[in-house]
Amino acid sequence: MNYKTMNLKIRLIAMGIAMYALSASAQFGGFGGFGGGFGGFGQRQQEPPRSTQGAFTTRQYRNYFLECGYTQKQIDQKLQEVFNDVFTGPHKCYFEVGDNMAYISDVKNRDVRTEGMSYGMMIAVQFDRKDIFDKLWRWCEKYMHHHDGELDGYFAWSCRTDGTRNSNGPASDGELYYVTSLIFASNRWGNDGEFNYLKEAQNILDKSMMKAGKNSTAPLINLEHKIITFTPDPGGSQYTDPSYNIPAFYEVWARWANDGRSRFWYACADSARAYLHRCINPVTGLNPDYSNFDGSVRGGWGGADNFRFDSWRVPMNIALDYNWSRDDKEWQENYANTIQNFLYKEGVKTFVDQYTLDGQRPQNPMRAGSFPPALRHTIGFCATAAAVSLAATHDKSKEFVKHFWEMPFAPLEDGFFDEYYDSLLRLFAFMHLSGKYQIIFPKEG
Repeated sequence: MNYKTMNLKIRLIAMGIAMYALSASAQFGGFGGFGGGFGGFGQRQQEPPRSTQGAFTTRQYRNYFLECGYTQKQIDQKLQEVFNDVFTGPHKCYFEVGDNMAYISDVKNRDVRTEGMSYGMMIAVQFDRKDIFDKLWRWCEKYMHHHDGELDGYFAWSCRTDGTRNSNGPASDGELYYVTSLIFASNRWGNDGEFNYLKEAQNILDKSMMKAGKNSTAPLINLEHKIITFTPDPGGSQYTDPSYNIPAFYEVWARWANDGRSRFWYACADSARAYLHRCINPVTGLNPDYSNFDGSVRGGWGGADNFRFDSWRVPMNIALDYNWSRDDKEWQENYANTIQNFLYKEGVKTFVDQYTLDGQRPQNPMRAGSFPPALRHTIGFCATAAAVSLAATHDKSKEFVKHFWEMPFAPLEDGFFDEYYDSLLRLFAFMHLSGKYQIIFPKEG
C-alpha cells in the first residue's frame, strides 16, 4: 500500500482533530516528582479497548504496568528509582561539570557519545527537567558541535570526558535524537530563553540538507531512499542501522520543525516503516545491526549481520511508532508477537543478547567494552523485549513485563554491568510501559 499521499491528507486532518482530543495522562516532574512504595505483581486489570489511532490523534498513552496489576503509587516510585539510577545513583552515567554543563558517559568505554547525550536530552524534556536538558546541550555545543567546515552543523560522535574529540565524524542517530528532543523542548518551554530550541533543530536539519553532493560528507537522510544513513559521509551514507529508523520522529519533524520539508519528512516516515519490513526476519523477528537500504545484510562485517547490541533498540522503536502513530498497526502487532514468541521459546528468563537472524546463538559473540565476549541475559535487551509488549496482542507479554520489573540493576554473575547503554534503555522502557514517553505538543494559545 502506498501511504504517501493518503497519509499526508489524514495527518493534516488529524492535526485539526487533535486540538479537541482528550488530554494525555498527567505530566510529571523530575527528581522527587513521584512517591510511595512498590510491592508485588498483583491482579491485572482488563486491557482497555485498543485504538486504531496513535497518540498523535488521541493524546492517550497506555499504562501497561497498571494493566499488569501494579498500583500507580508503585509505578511512580519505580520510575523515579530508575530515573535516579541514571542521574544521581551510585551507578549513574550523568555527570555535571561546574554549574552549567553536564555529560552522559559510556562508563565502560570511558567516553561521551552523541547517542547518550541526545538520549539524556530526550529523557530530560520528557521529565520536564529543563535544567538537565540545558546543561547537556551546553556541553554538546562547546565540545561536540561543528560550527564551520564541511561538517558544519553536525556533532563529533565521541569525545573524552574532558571534551577532547576522539573522532570528528558524526553518527546519524545522535542528530536524529537531537532534532526531536530540541523540537519537544521548543514545544514545552518555548524559545525566549538562553536557547531558541527550534532554531537549533532547524540549523541541524538545514545544514544537513545542504551537504548533498559534497565530497566528504552527506545528508543525514539518504535522499534517494529517504532512509537515515549509518553515518553522513560517503561510505556510511550507503547503508543504514535498523535501530536508527524511528518513523514517528519524522512525523514530529513534519509537524513542528517548520523547515518547509513536511512532505519530505512524512515520506521518510513511510520509507522507514517499509524498510523495517524488509530487514527483519519474518520467522524470528530479528534484524541485523546494519543493512543495505533494501534490507539485505551487508556481509563481511565481523558479525554485524547478526542481532547484537544496536539491534536491541528495534523492538522498543517499533513500540514507540505503534504507540504514537499506529500507521502500520497490523504489521507491528504481528512483529511484536513474532519476536516475543521467539524469545519465549528461548526462555523469558534465559534468552541471550546476541543471535543470528535465523535464531541461532553465534559461535563468536561480540565483545562488550573490556568484558570478554559472552552471551548474556542483559537488562538492556530485557527492557526492549518488554517494551514491545505495547504492540503485542498475546498474554505472553505480561511475563516479559513482570520479569523486567523484577530484574535487579546489578552486575551479572560474570561481573558484567553496563551503567550506560543498559541503564538508558531500562529507563526508556519504564517510561514507555508506564505511559510516560509522550509526544510533547506545543502549548495551546
